[in-house]
Amino acid sequence: MKRSVLKFGGSSVADFIKIKEIANYLKSRIEKDEQLIVVVSAMGKTTDDLLTSVSQLTSNPNDKDLAMLLNTGEQQSISFLSLVLNDLNVRARPLTGYQAGIETTGKHLKSKISSIKSDFLEELFENHDLLIVAGFQGFNKEGELTTLGRGGSDTTAVAIASALDCPCEIYTDVSGVYSTDPRIFPEAKRRDTISFEEMMEMSALGAGVLETRSVELACNHNVPLYLGKTLSTEKGTWIVPNNQMLERKAVTGVALDKEMAHVTITYQQETKTFLTDLFIKLEKAEINIDMISQIQNQDGLQLSFTFKESEERELNHLFDSLKESYTDLYVKIETTYCKVSVIGAGMRDMTGVASKIFKLLLSSDIPFYQVTTSEISISYVVDGKNGEKATRLLCQTFDL
Repeated sequence: MKRSVLKFGGSSVADFIKIKEIANYLKSRIEKDEQLIVVVSAMGKTTDDLLTSVSQLTSNPNDKDLAMLLNTGEQQSISFLSLVLNDLNVRARPLTGYQAGIETTGKHLKSKISSIKSDFLEELFENHDLLIVAGFQGFNKEGELTTLGRGGSDTTAVAIASALDCPCEIYTDVSGVYSTDPRIFPEAKRRDTISFEEMMEMSALGAGVLETRSVELACNHNVPLYLGKTLSTEKGTWIVPNNQMLERKAVTGVALDKEMAHVTITYQQETKTFLTDLFIKLEKAEINIDMISQIQNQDGLQLSFTFKESEERELNHLFDSLKESYTDLYVKIETTYCKVSVIGAGMRDMTGVASKIFKLLLSSDIPFYQVTTSEISISYVVDGKNGEKATRLLCQTFDL
């Protein structure tokens, strides 16, 4: 019997009408002799609404309590969907992350999956046609509820597909992977296929269609991964191993990350101890930083990096702690910037891409404040007001 993991995002289960439509779709697939594991996110903006509620109670919420609260969003989704499916005579079983045996490690709000009780899921199929698992959720060794961070339902789905050795289909409000966000550049081309390598880079650099860890998991465990539009007959995109890509363009996509911030640190005293303390604290806080550049001369140290805007509060606490020991430390956090990235595996073998981008930005009066490169990407920090303009110009230049 064919088995698949299907994931539906928050916009796909935003109201009861959509939940009923998804239930009917799932029933039609069950009737084709399929076994399905369905992973769902919280309905619509439920998670944002919960966080807004918290802000009215406290400005410094406890992570453990916050994880407990945020788990409730997905539990609504699995319950509502199961109610409808069972009403349609589909033998459905809703499961929280705890019930599904999704054990995690790390911080309560940014946990990583360490194991899944695949044997238990296999047993449930003896009496059920379909399992509905709450995305984004897990539990740690202390039995406390945890969350996987923003976009964590994608990771839940791919991890379950890996544990059960089956393909994973991610459904959302876009019909596949585009060269860039069609809301910014309506002429953006949809890709029939894209490599794991390019998809990971696009996700990490701000393209919001798939969570980065989910793509990495699929790549590491050879999970066939598909991205499509919910309840649409439009063809979506398959994310495939690099060796299955028959043709490579120099540039395949442009990602715009508006949810980033930029920090510049200046310190004029002895820097070895300071840098050691800084990176130890960043590691303990599990704050991901990007685009690091460092200048050290007779005037001291200047260190710049980018980070997710959602981690600003935690980063400010970290700097406050450092300033107690390093009184000459100067920190400037800039939240009006954004990051524009050009991605393409073909860059390895083609010259002139970086030169073309630099000339385009300079001739278009788009200043940039930091640049970083990898084998298959080039990223620029620019003013927020220039982000969409730069994205459109780059797409036009590289025929995306």
